Amino acid sequence: MRKYILKRILISIVILFFVAFIIYTLMRCLPTSYIERMARQKSMQPNSKSYEEWMEQLSAMYNMDKGIVVGFFTWLGNFFRGEFGDSWFFTVPVIDKFNEVVWLSFVMGLISFALEIVIAVPLGIVAATKQYSKTDYTISVIALAGISLPPFFFASLLKLVFSVKLRWFDLIGLVGRNYAQLDAWGQFWDKAHHLVLPIVTLVVISVGSLMRYTRTNMLEVLNADYIRTARAKGLSERKVIYHHAFRNTLIPLVTIIGGSLPGLFSGALITETLYAIPGIGYTSYQAMVQGDIPFSMFYLVFMAILTLAGNLIADILYAVVDPRVRIA
Repeated sequence: MRKYILKRILISIVILFFVAFIIYTLMRCLPTSYIERMARQKSMQPNSKSYEEWMEQLSAMYNMDKGIVVGFFTWLGNFFRGEFGDSWFFTVPVIDKFNEVVWLSFVMGLISFALEIVIAVPLGIVAATKQYSKTDYTISVIALAGISLPPFFFASLLKLVFSVKLRWFDLIGLVGRNYAQLDAWGQFWDKAHHLVLPIVTLVVISVGSLMRYTRTNMLEVLNADYIRTARAKGLSERKVIYHHAFRNTLIPLVTIIGGSLPGLFSGALITETLYAIPGIGYTSYQAMVQGDIPFSMFYLVFMAILTLAGNLIADILYAVVDPRVRIA
């Protein structure tokens, strides 16, 4: 197992190198950038330099006058030294801006993911054990509705009902009008209150696919020969389902859970935008639109690292949930 993990880590480092190079190349080839915008603005000032002169000066300041290969290795060296630079658009160190917005998205993603597991897995098992019953059809309809609902439509519907009609929640924002006058506990509950609708949106639009996935895999396991043997031995239906069948359903579920690690930090762009939540999803979108290469590079490479780590964790967990899986 140690050799396997070490081998996978080394392969992941090689993959990460090429992924980072591709990301850097794409960032350099964006049709617009912060440098071009600043050069255009400065050239319009009275008695200012020309646009070309400002472009040359700003490009040299931000190491954009170098070729893509040289620029990438310069960025890579700074990355290994922990020097991520300053965000061009937000005008603060990249790591400071990232820490400011990522944990809000992480809390939203973690809560929604936990609720998704708690809701989808049991309902998927119930639907599989009661195949073609009214319960199965009801759960399948709910799952398909969740899969089919676009995030912007469902979020707008929730805002219309609970914010406009019932006035239970504020329409947008992370804090209320009286946030500054509240004590620490009151501020905590004020933020929690504003996160209810975004979290509900994330849960509803994602729970359906996991529910269907659990049902499909559970049905495949329930039709296996060893399940019929367990029933023939006289074991209770509860023990057959939750002790024998569900343990084997965990293997494909581990793939989902391991692959969900990047999603906890990536944010939800559409949901955060609709509810005006200043999370990492909306912040990274602003950075990319404005041509903020330092922040975009750090965010995308960070997500690539999490993706590789999630795949490695999923492979290791295979041996944990199924003793038959062993890696020599």
